[in-house]
Amino acid sequence: MKKSILLSLVLILSVSVGLFAQKKSSEKRVKTEHVFEALPYAYDALEKSIDKETMEIHYDRHHRAYFNNFVKAIPGTELEYLSLEEIFAGMSKYPVAVRNNGGGHYNHNLFWSVMSPDGGGKPQNELMAAIESTFGNFEEFQKLFEQAGATRFGSGWAWLSLDENGKLFISSTPNQDNPLMDVVEQRGTPILGLDVWEHAYYLRYQNKRAGYMSAFWDVVNWNEVERRFAAARK
Repeated sequence: MKKSILLSLVLILSVSVGLFAQKKSSEKRVKTEHVFEALPYAYDALEKSIDKETMEIHYDRHHRAYFNNFVKAIPGTELEYLSLEEIFAGMSKYPVAVRNNGGGHYNHNLFWSVMSPDGGGKPQNELMAAIESTFGNFEEFQKLFEQAGATRFGSGWAWLSLDENGKLFISSTPNQDNPLMDVVEQRGTPILGLDVWEHAYYLRYQNKRAGYMSAFWDVVNWNEVERRFAAARK
């Protein structure tokens, strides 16, 4: 009798597991919606640092091409159901088209958001305290950040990020890589990024990358950088 009861329990358990698995497999997975967001200001809004023609070409041709190529690269794969951050966390497993174009889309979204026609000046409160604690003072931070961009051979980005311990660090990545990707030397959450590809500055600055980087500070949207800093610390 005990054996009969045990067999009945095993049967019930097997049926329950089977029904649960069937339910899970029948659930429709929700695809991630990727959006090409509008530029948050007019093309000529940052003229004191970046000219209108460069902004228009950079946003509507370069960034749009990254976005279009990214969304073409993911249909029919598991990547349709992942956020960009989730994709970057496993970037080493995915095709180079996803790495370059997904990175290009994310990096440019961040870049546009950390600039503003009302930007410039210095950060405030906790971000400023963290910068001073990590780099000594704001001017030293600027020097090191510009150095990261200046020494990036070829095309790439300069970043200010938070590591897993909540500590600020400056880094540079090639091409369209960023600190969220598992392919970079130092990983973290980027809160400020500067595009040092030539198409970002060549019309006004030609080969003078240093002049472009120096002018960047006049349009940095520190309110947005501070928001990202606070979010990354949670």
